[in-house]
Amino acid sequence: MPDMTADRMALPPVRIDPDRLRAMMEAISVFGGGADGALTRLTLSPEDGQARDWLAAWFSAHGFAPRVDAIGNQFGFLDLAGPGAPTVMVGSHLDSQPNGGRFDGTLGVLAACEALLSVREALEAAGATAACNVAVANWTNEEGARFQPSLLGSSVFTGAAGLDWALDRRDGDGVTVAEALSRIGYAGSDRVPVPDAFIELHIEGGPILEREGLRFGAFTRYWGATKYRLAFLGRQAHTGPTPMAERRDALLGAAYLIADLKAMTADYGLDLHTSVGRLEVRPNSPNTVPSEAVLFIELRSGSPAILEEAELRLKAAIEGAAARAGIGHEVRAIDRRAAGPMAPGLVRLAERAGAANGTTTRHLDTIGGHDAVSLSAVCPSVVLAVPCRGGVMHHPTEFASPEDQAFGTQVLADMLMILAVEGMAAIETAGGDR
Repeated sequence: MPDMTADRMALPPVRIDPDRLRAMMEAISVFGGGADGALTRLTLSPEDGQARDWLAAWFSAHGFAPRVDAIGNQFGFLDLAGPGAPTVMVGSHLDSQPNGGRFDGTLGVLAACEALLSVREALEAAGATAACNVAVANWTNEEGARFQPSLLGSSVFTGAAGLDWALDRRDGDGVTVAEALSRIGYAGSDRVPVPDAFIELHIEGGPILEREGLRFGAFTRYWGATKYRLAFLGRQAHTGPTPMAERRDALLGAAYLIADLKAMTADYGLDLHTSVGRLEVRPNSPNTVPSEAVLFIELRSGSPAILEEAELRLKAAIEGAAARAGIGHEVRAIDRRAAGPMAPGLVRLAERAGAANGTTTRHLDTIGGHDAVSLSAVCPSVVLAVPCRGGVMHHPTEFASPEDQAFGTQVLADMLMILAVEGMAAIETAGGDR
């Protein structure tokens, strides 16, 4: 590949405003924020509606054209290059886990706001024109805490999930996505085209950057996931007089399977993660043998072969656990997400911008899902990472320092400035589009 360095155009200097970024983070953390850093902002809840309203007001105040599509994905567009020019989208999500942290997702949305605002200011100061338009994205139901599956909004956006099917998903109280969108006023109708590239800044959610004393990373590949919603079916009975041999305890079957899933990982080293993150027991009374136990099961691996083998072992373990407990079972839902690479060109662009800020860009795997994983099926996409203390995520102690937040946002702004000046060629010459 020829050396394009000499042909690169001069880039107007862009500097983000760390105080402005910090003020935005503090302002939006009020919505669903609790004691000791906790955040509960379940998707399409009143708190999520308040955060969305705050973002919509920010868009209006700063000249971003707002749009909301039919699944509630929220966008703010900046027309920097005019009709027909490529569009680079940047963002993440504002919804959280129950009793989660304040940085997962939220940093990516607000860093996008700050980076794009700074790029526009720098272009205007230099009297420079842009080669692409830009947009901020806030995706619906990334977390999958209230509605399953996760990545719901971005999956509908890319066509991986049907709109009607997604709108009909129900939470634990029987409320549909469509109903929840209507309640908070985000049942949109705008048609938003697929961007030419998507970039997402995130806290790492793991310990590698902090452990190695590094400030910045890029996820170069994402793990696959297989998720089962499984019900063990027993028989309700009194826990006192019912003889042990006659009990058909659904929760006992769940306990057997949970232990088997943990034991399974020993055969795969670091290449398989398993979990049961949610368990619904009925009737959930202290003196009643459970008649039903619903498990939300996850298998995750970067290897398609391991993931396939693990699913076969899961099926055998389900049969074994049901037989040991003397109960029945039924699979109520299966969701699959394939493993794959992030866009090499965007990874190289991150390395270029990182080097300009004096940092090495650490290559990482993302084991958790991100909306960029959905977008990677339809356009070049990447997730960037800044350190988080102790590698903790989905917990009130989740924390990224203001300095690391600002540093990641600055690298993001530099990437966007390169794209604004050089256009999509900056990705192509950096090593491929996807």
